[in-house]
Amino acid sequence: MRKLCAVVLVFEAIVLGLAIPVAIQLGEYSPSFAGGLWGGLAAAALVLAGLQRHSWAFYTGGLLQAAVLASGALVPSVALLGIVFAGLWCTGVLLGRRADAGAAA
Repeated sequence: MRKLCAVVLVFEAIVLGLAIPVAIQLGEYSPSFAGGLWGGLAAAALVLAGLQRHSWAFYTGGLLQAAVLASGALVPSVALLGIVFAGLWCTGVLLGRRADAGAAA
């Protein structure tokens, strides 16, 4: 489960990095604000992807999904990305738990 969630976080970090120019153009935010907010979220996703072996990092990844959804209030297209990645996170948790249960049996 944790490997699948780490992969979701890595791809989310890439997409959040690509969302910075979108926020600058569509949201008309300054580059420093957009880079700080969405770049910080991307950096947090990368760090949490590397720390998925710890149980607290798994739960913090769920909080990161909520933060990405909340940042969608500033730029609606980022809200769509937040919904997609929150769905991928939930799917990763469900499928990962099934795979872990099958490997344990």
